[in-house]
Amino acid sequence: MTLKEFQDLIEHMYSAKDRARGSAATFMWLAEEVGELASAIREGTKKDMEEEFADVLAWVTTLANVEGIDLTSAIRNKYGLGCPGCGEMLCTCDTKK
Repeated sequence: MTLKEFQDLIEHMYSAKDRARGSAATFMWLAEEVGELASAIREGTKKDMEEEFADVLAWVTTLANVEGIDLTSAIRNKYGLGCPGCGEMLCTCDTKK
């Protein structure tokens, strides 16, 4: 499944509920899922981590849908030509940007 297909799937399955909830509440759900991912990384199994990574990606995608952001375009625009800091395909930045 491509990122576009996933974003369309999330839109199809949840768009009415997501838009009614709004960005602020959706962001809170995302934050909760990031916390669950942290716990899974710290003390969970690989299966736990896989599930939590999927949940985090789903909530990021949900938030993008609510805000009308095409994730494929956003990623291509930010990272498609290389590192946003140094412009190289293999980052040469001294620090994380």
